[in-house]
This record gives sequence, C-alpha cells and structure tokens, in this order.
Amino acid sequence: MNTVTLYRPVGLKELELIAESGFQKYPPRLEWQPIFYPVLNKAYACQIAQEWNTEDAFSGYCGIVTKFELNAAHYAVYEVQNVGNEMHNEFWVPAEALETFNENIVGKIEIVAAFFGANFETPDNLLIADNLKHFQK
Repeated sequence: MNTVTLYRPVGLKELELIAESGFQKYPPRLEWQPIFYPVLNKAYACQIAQEWNTEDAFSGYCGIVTKFELNAAHYAVYEVQNVGNEMHNEFWVPAEALETFNENIVGKIEIVAAFFGANFETPDNLLIADNLKHFQK
C-alpha cells in the first residue's frame, strides 16, 4: 500500500485522546474547529509546536509533534493549502470527515518531537509522561 507521511502538532489533551485510541486515530474536532489540519513536513509541525503550543495553557504548555502514514489514495481526496511561505503547507480535512480520515491512517501515530514551555508540568497520566520523558532535557 502506498502511503504519504504527514505530521500533526498537538497539545497534552489531544495526545491523551490519541493514546486512548491506542495511537491509531485523532480525536474529533471541538465545535469551534471546522477543520483538521495535519501538515506536510516536520519542520513546520515543530515550528507550530514550539512557538504556539508551549505558550498555550489549553495545550498544557507543551507542543508534541506526531507523525503518521496516510493511505495515498485517501490523501488524493483533499487539497493542500499553503498558509505562508513554501514550507507552510497544510492538509485541510473537514471536521465531519475526520472519522473516514482516521480509517485511512496506516499503522500507529508516533511522537517524533516535543517542546516544553516554562509553565509545563509533567502530566499525571503515566503513559503520556513516559512518552514525553524521552524528549525532556
């Protein structure tokens, strides 16, 4: 099966929900989030995680970069959106299509980077804490 590698910056709560799925799917969007937007490269995902999530209380002052493989045939369903310079490419999936999108993830969602803000506190969730300790200095 042909796949495309995508990245998704997330905060602590979203990571907990991903972990609850066995690292197999992303959680539904909140009512005020009309799209799900993984990005096409790790550098852009790291930029978002480090510059935004580490300053955001809702993210737990933590930016985590996840990586996953998507069935290439499903990737072709949506258009890539450029939201800045040439590296700022996002893959916009309507919130109502996320379940089908999740069904087209091949393998597990992986954590490939994590960044911690000044107000970060290690979560009580031992699975999450264990996954993040590999990225803490």
